[in-house]
Amino acid sequence: MSSSLPSSEPSHLGGEPVVITQTPEWAALRAHHAELAGTGLRALFAADPGRADALSAEVDGLYLDYSKNLLTTETIRLLVALAERAGLSARVEAMFSGDKINTTEDRAVLHVALRAPAGESIEVGGEDVVPGVHAVLEKMYAFADRVRSGVWTGATGRHIRTVVNIGIGGSDLGPAMAAEALRTFTDRSLESRFVSNVDGSDIWEATHDLDPAETLFIISSKTFTTLETIANARTARSWLVAALGEDAVRHHFVAVSTNAQKVAEFGIDTANMFEFWDWVGGRYSMDSAIGLSLVVAIGPENFRQLLAGFHAMDVHFRTAPPERNLPVLLGLIGIWYRDFFGLQTQAVLPYSHYLSRFAAYLQQLDMESNGKSVDRAGRPVTTDTGPVVWGTPGTNGQHAYYQLLHQGTTVIPADFIGFVEPPHPELPSQQTSQIGSADPAGTPGGAGTADQHVLLMANFFAQTEALAFGKTAAEVAAEGVAPELVPHKVFSGDRPTNTLLAPVLTPFTLGQLIALYEHKVFTQGTIWGINSFDQWGVELGKVLAGRIIPELAAADQPELAHDASTNALIRRFRAGFPAAVGAAT
Repeated sequence: MSSSLPSSEPSHLGGEPVVITQTPEWAALRAHHAELAGTGLRALFAADPGRADALSAEVDGLYLDYSKNLLTTETIRLLVALAERAGLSARVEAMFSGDKINTTEDRAVLHVALRAPAGESIEVGGEDVVPGVHAVLEKMYAFADRVRSGVWTGATGRHIRTVVNIGIGGSDLGPAMAAEALRTFTDRSLESRFVSNVDGSDIWEATHDLDPAETLFIISSKTFTTLETIANARTARSWLVAALGEDAVRHHFVAVSTNAQKVAEFGIDTANMFEFWDWVGGRYSMDSAIGLSLVVAIGPENFRQLLAGFHAMDVHFRTAPPERNLPVLLGLIGIWYRDFFGLQTQAVLPYSHYLSRFAAYLQQLDMESNGKSVDRAGRPVTTDTGPVVWGTPGTNGQHAYYQLLHQGTTVIPADFIGFVEPPHPELPSQQTSQIGSADPAGTPGGAGTADQHVLLMANFFAQTEALAFGKTAAEVAAEGVAPELVPHKVFSGDRPTNTLLAPVLTPFTLGQLIALYEHKVFTQGTIWGINSFDQWGVELGKVLAGRIIPELAAADQPELAHDASTNALIRRFRAGFPAAVGAAT
């Protein structure tokens, strides 16, 4: 990260951010929250037959039902007023216009430029950046076509069969998540693998069963100095050179970086270096050259569709009124629960096996962006900020932690994401799954047959219904349950959920979903008055690790100047791991 000094807020944005908890809009929401206390979802739905229609919105086939939340249309009106007080509209325009809204690093925030169509103009410092973006995209597409067609070969002339992306953080989570999400769109003759952890087990597992002659490495590091990435890259290089010799490096390594000198020193031809820019934050970069491995996996046309989905949501976020704006609505609902209910976590529960890494991707997007305790002016925040984001695909989670979601003492708002159709043809056995009557454990039932996707989506809809409305003691007793068991089978309900429903998981849909959450995070950061685009919190651990590395590897016992606990742990490690002592770092 840059060490530039913080600059003041752009003057047209009003200087220092407003202390949002001191506004009349915040006070109005506090009063409204008190008025709603004790009003459950059963009562809210009974009082308003049109609630499901009133509290839903749609854009380009992506449908949001937020009616199963503990709020009303008046809540939304008050939350929108809060967003207006925080200057959301002005900050949205500032971002899209290339203003340097990342003030602590004096940078623009222009991930939206990465998916702007050719012909649009977005300027940074008087320069239109869109032509440069498309020049890199075209270079990526040409490279992907060469690998996919077999024109690009390894040092021995054999085709590439495995592409290994080496990066960390945003240089890994985005392309790894998307490659899994879009697996049905990949070329199955090409395998994609991803390495991020500095734990040597990661690179070992990724390479030990590969043929070096058919393996291509993409090293993704803006500075080409990131400790974890370069450590793994050097290990991969040694593995390749041991098998094929030094000259093979240029045939089997390419780089996504801005440091041409370091790339060349590594042995990579700088003609095979793909550029990105300082106005692209790592966690917002998968649609830049960081997505090179994904372009190779799914092909240029599918990547173009992914960018189109991003851009469609960008346009919606910029132009739709807040009360119909999907990212704004999700952001405001999150503010409602985080700050007025005091809820600390947010579950993201995709009912798609292909989105198995989506929640992990959103963890970085949200928690690295909004895990802040000072505002943009450097003042301590006056309310809670970023939630803990987590989740796994359904229905696996139902057999793990949904017990707590339904009957635990902690209320956890959840986003459920589902699709009308699966992205792959159903197998014959999947089309004829026999459904009988419900078993004693409550498995969904009914006469006839249904494919597996119906079974999946039946659970999807059932879970949000059960979380919202629960089951009363009277309803349980009416089923003939023994009195002593009734308390154990009561579900309180009033567990809030959003439901996102799309036709099918495609590259376009995935782009929509990612941009939806990007802009949700932006909305919340704006209301909290924080800078969502720096991440100084990752720096201290890196600095301390740099001090400890030579202490672990020193031949002689080093003089340690840490706290008593850390000193003792370092000594214990050195005593138990003699092979490390004196090793080169």
